[in-house]
Amino acid sequence: MIKKIKAVLAACVLLISALPLSACHGSKGFEAFTVPENFDESRHYEITFWAKNDTNQTQASIYEKAIKDFEAIYPNITVNMRLYTDYGKIYNDVITNISTQTTPNVCITYPDHIATYMTGTNVVVPLDDLFRDARYGLNGSEIKFDAPSFDELIPSFIEECKIGDHYYAIPYMRSTEALYINKTYVEKLGYEIPKDITWDFVWEVSEKAMEKDSDDNFKVNGQKVMIPFIYKSTDNMMISMLKQLNADYSDANGNILIFNDTTKELLKEISVHGKSGAFSTFKISSYPGNFLNAGQCIFAIDSTAGASWIGTLAPHSDISADKLVDFETVVCPIPQFDPGNPKMISQGPSICIFNKEDDGEVLASWLFTQFMLTNDVQTAYSKTEGYVPVTSKAQNSPEYIDYLSREGEDEEEHYAIKIQAAKLLLDNTNNTFVTPVFNGSASLRDAAGQLIEGVTKAVRRKQTVDDAFIDKLFDDTASLYHLNQGNMSSTSYGEKRDLGPLPKTAVALITILIIVWILIGAYYLNGFIRKHKKK
Repeated sequence: MIKKIKAVLAACVLLISALPLSACHGSKGFEAFTVPENFDESRHYEITFWAKNDTNQTQASIYEKAIKDFEAIYPNITVNMRLYTDYGKIYNDVITNISTQTTPNVCITYPDHIATYMTGTNVVVPLDDLFRDARYGLNGSEIKFDAPSFDELIPSFIEECKIGDHYYAIPYMRSTEALYINKTYVEKLGYEIPKDITWDFVWEVSEKAMEKDSDDNFKVNGQKVMIPFIYKSTDNMMISMLKQLNADYSDANGNILIFNDTTKELLKEISVHGKSGAFSTFKISSYPGNFLNAGQCIFAIDSTAGASWIGTLAPHSDISADKLVDFETVVCPIPQFDPGNPKMISQGPSICIFNKEDDGEVLASWLFTQFMLTNDVQTAYSKTEGYVPVTSKAQNSPEYIDYLSREGEDEEEHYAIKIQAAKLLLDNTNNTFVTPVFNGSASLRDAAGQLIEGVTKAVRRKQTVDDAFIDKLFDDTASLYHLNQGNMSSTSYGEKRDLGPLPKTAVALITILIIVWILIGAYYLNGFIRKHKKK
């Protein structure tokens, strides 16, 4: 018996010794990055760049040209690009690669995602020192191209990239949401589009559009299908409504505040229009631009970056020509509760840099990241969609000013709706807002949209949306997105944060330790019994 216990103990000791090696593989993190005194141009650096485009070859070509132009300036740096069609896939791949230290060098992403990347040790490079460095900082003395200075970054855009007390990204492109309106149908219903559009106006016109004729066709379009109001991003819808009402959503300390009475009242109002069929969402019905272009929608809310898909003459329209309906499109800010104090969300991709063992490799990544802010790259990319450049240097450049002035000259690069959408953001930059960023803020954003999807689906299933229903929806949503754990994070990024469940290796290690102590106890207990038997 004793020999068997000793053998088991020996095996457990060996297993315990091996576990820390496997558990720590790729998870020890990096030393904090420090800016090198010099960039060694005699060395060759190969960096990876993960980017996103919507199968838009023009955008892909802009990336390719930017890489080629950059490599011509720095021939000792090779940039390998990997394109994704979805930011979520970039996020998932980065999370997977953090543990093995195989993240890309440069990545287009969102601050909400970066906050989660930062749960690893020194995974993402803080950019404060790089911004200020006299030689290699923004427009530093050693930079070989015409980069913008820090002061030439649009202040509200760069502030979006600040997490806690440090900058962890630079903005790449910015957009907001726009309300795309079928003016022809609004006027057919007997209304004029007001200067300032409110939620009450949109709900009223949408309900009016539900009237049918004796043949069960909708009067406004003569078709069997009409969804007057479709919102592409329901997370933005809920976030924007709460912001406009100065209601709670979350705070900078990671406290989840969305489950409140204001949210409850908004959900009740939305459910009324969901029940009548006057309102729907992208997830339930499909892309709002397609319904708008087919004359089956009157109010479509989508990103300004999606403007080239919207309108009778849209160059990227996803429906066949025979389905298109001729109508006049108007581009407006999203509906407001208080038109005198408009608020609309600021969104768009940013660029972060991942830490590596070689500081020179990180500096090479930073040089390429800066190059993405040059006028040529910024202006070219902004022309592909309703994005706007993130620097005043590019916004005020003769080329960009000329581009905006040629609105409507053609139905491709100068497509009127696309340029109007860009101008909407340029005119309302000071009215935009962002939400607090912390580890878990991406989940909270998803939960905000899920609340609207939940009540809209419920009324379609003939369920009653009342206080009891919404209370349960709050509980279910909090549980689904792990938001019922109080404080999710701390902006200091060194204090309390939600890191999720223990790794399997840690669980196994703890389990084996418990078994070992049980066996040790059994060993000594067996010895004690044997001694007493001899006596």
